Amino acid sequence: MTNLLAGALPPSVPSLSRIPYKKESVTMISRLDPIDQRLLDEFQRDFPLVPQPFQEIAAALDLSDVQVLTRLHALLRDGRIARVGGTVRPNTAGASTLAAMAIPEDRLGAVAARIGQEAGVNHSYLRENDWNLWFVATAPNGAALEDSLDAIRRDTGLEVLDLRLRRPFNIDLGFRLSGARKTTPRRGEPDVTAFEETDRPLLHAMSQGMPLVARPYEDMAAHLGWSEDGVIARLEVLLRAGILTRIGVIVRHRSVGWSSNAMVVWKVPADRMMAAGEALAQHPGVTLCYERVTVPGVWEYNLYSMIHARSRSEAQEILKTASALPELAGIPHQPLFSVRCFKQTGAVLQDRRERAA
Repeated sequence: MTNLLAGALPPSVPSLSRIPYKKESVTMISRLDPIDQRLLDEFQRDFPLVPQPFQEIAAALDLSDVQVLTRLHALLRDGRIARVGGTVRPNTAGASTLAAMAIPEDRLGAVAARIGQEAGVNHSYLRENDWNLWFVATAPNGAALEDSLDAIRRDTGLEVLDLRLRRPFNIDLGFRLSGARKTTPRRGEPDVTAFEETDRPLLHAMSQGMPLVARPYEDMAAHLGWSEDGVIARLEVLLRAGILTRIGVIVRHRSVGWSSNAMVVWKVPADRMMAAGEALAQHPGVTLCYERVTVPGVWEYNLYSMIHARSRSEAQEILKTASALPELAGIPHQPLFSVRCFKQTGAVLQDRRERAA
């Protein structure tokens, strides 16, 4: 790629609050069909690991498996779900990081497009902060991840903050869209010894989404050169080990009415981190919570939490009650509301040459 994007970072990038960015046009869906609502609420996790999983789902919803598949295809087509598949715990079968860039307004579109071209970038958002573009980068290994970030730095001429995960408190973004919203996050460390290198193509496939057919595991097995029973057995092992954090329907929350999301960053003293992280992870309305490294002198925030809400005022109320928790009292923080989603896909866990083989 030619270095058409390169340019020196200005001494001060204007705050998003002072830049007239045009917010992304989002079609608000105030109400889901009641059956679709149940489908999304009840099957974001604990997806049946049986040869014909959609039959089990159909029985629970008093439908046929054809009707369930038809609904899922429609939800996928309409952008209400990203996929039916799995989410892989960070840094168990590959490498990942959260990255941030401070991009001048007149270069935002070009730089965002360049970042979106990077195969390992699976989430990219414009947020309200001087560091305004945030993305998640994944790769099969640490060296490939470094190469990806270096390529972005080289092609844009801009600094990239590399904010690696230190400790997860809740990394399972799956909550009911109606009723009780809090789920109990998985506790304890994953059993990484359960991972085998031969699992990589299976995990990659689950991250991209399983086929929406009557026997999805059989279809995946045919592409992988495995047996259907072998696919199901390995998924059970990986899920039990915590390498797969969940298997189910992956919802695009903005498109189903949860249009206001904020990444709230906190500057927590080391001796308060465990208490603060545990309390925040359990707080209603907080959907993700984790500790990350800092960049001294540049970015000192070390605890991150996500709030998904139906309005900005609802998100602000959740933050207000969270910041009043005893464990978080007096801790500096700021919300970085999402303005635009540039990219949202599954993680890349397999080298493209291996996928083409």
